[in-house]
Amino acid sequence: MQVWAKLNPNEQVELLSRPALSDSQVLSDTVADIIRQVGQQGDKALLALTERFDGAKLECLRFSDASLNSFASELKSEVKWAIDQAYANIKDFHQAQYPEDVAVETTPGVVCELKHAPLASVGLYIPGGTAPLPSTVLMLGATAQVAGCARKVLCTPPNKDGQIAVEIRYAASLCGIDEIYLVGGAQAIAALALGTESIAKVDKIFGPGNSYVTEAKQQVSRIPAGPAIDMPAGPSEVLVIADARANPVFVAADLLSQAEHGTDSQAVLVSNSSDLIQAVQQQVALQLNTLSRKAIAEQAVKHSRYILTENLEQAFEVSNAYAPEHLIVQIENARDSLDKLTNAGSIFVGQWSPESAGDYASGTNHVLPTYGYARNYSSLGLADFMRRYTVQELSYQGLQNIGNAIMDLADAEGLDAHRQAVKLRLETEQLENDGLSKNL
Repeated sequence: MQVWAKLNPNEQVELLSRPALSDSQVLSDTVADIIRQVGQQGDKALLALTERFDGAKLECLRFSDASLNSFASELKSEVKWAIDQAYANIKDFHQAQYPEDVAVETTPGVVCELKHAPLASVGLYIPGGTAPLPSTVLMLGATAQVAGCARKVLCTPPNKDGQIAVEIRYAASLCGIDEIYLVGGAQAIAALALGTESIAKVDKIFGPGNSYVTEAKQQVSRIPAGPAIDMPAGPSEVLVIADARANPVFVAADLLSQAEHGTDSQAVLVSNSSDLIQAVQQQVALQLNTLSRKAIAEQAVKHSRYILTENLEQAFEVSNAYAPEHLIVQIENARDSLDKLTNAGSIFVGQWSPESAGDYASGTNHVLPTYGYARNYSSLGLADFMRRYTVQELSYQGLQNIGNAIMDLADAEGLDAHRQAVKLRLETEQLENDGLSKNL
């Protein structure tokens, strides 16, 4: 337990530091080499890298439609129901985010519009690893579906038999994803960005992944005319603000639910009660022994922080300084604190709102900014799968009304052609009007 008020500013910054991201030159060079291989060799490189990293010797990268739709006999009824429920809630929440176009006559005869359109082609990356992630398929796929993206491409690494989990297949079918490729890692990101014989490149890449995937996304986003990416990524994290009345069993469970994500995940408890912190620490030790992913969670718990503050106002300051991916507020009258919590990817209010709800089925998106990026990035939403653009239409009268302002500003900036584009129009119209008057 660390007492916040007893730390100097440098010690406070150190206490809120994350587990170090792997940013070594070796990682960067390895990813750059993979991207180069995919760019030069296309499918041949993808097949070789899939055999090397995933142990699957494939004849074809595209997952067959027959295999995609063969989930009926394999999927447990309770899992199907859960996926259906989560899908419905995610769709409902994201449909409510659909933006309205705007049209404003800024000056008589000058109409400006803001319009929205879905991205034409999106790449959805679903990690492999130790467990299937149908929830991430839903978070990305359902949102792209609601946005109206015409082409939704899913990449995920296969198992050694060249297959993917039935839960992923079913979630993909719900989201209308029929273009699935059996490729993972940095090579999948490279294929989505550059295109190969089998995989046409996309406009934007979404989805979480390991350090190689994260590095690949960052590298391809710098390619001229390359794809956009959803957001910077780092290890998953949660911060819980709890007062003396919080249930230590619930708080410990929330901390561990984040710790089991990965060995570099981080869980932080901030409280104004030393008794509560001690009770939570005891509960963490007890609950840790019940987890199937105990070995992973044990490593992550080493990155945990238990911070004692003088009051809740100071706890809010600590949270805003950390800017967590997930923020859980287990205090009395928790909703009253929302205006004071300015930096968080997603906030869970009250003791009945576990972070697990947002991960799976409440309806909010679980793709969130990590590593402090919640200060300036937002949780994934419908707008991320759309682009906005402007339209303007001027009548002659409208151009007359703002013409002098345009020409004077062009003069101030020394851009003669800009001024001339207005001046010639006004003079041409005036000459035509003068000619019409003479004929009359």
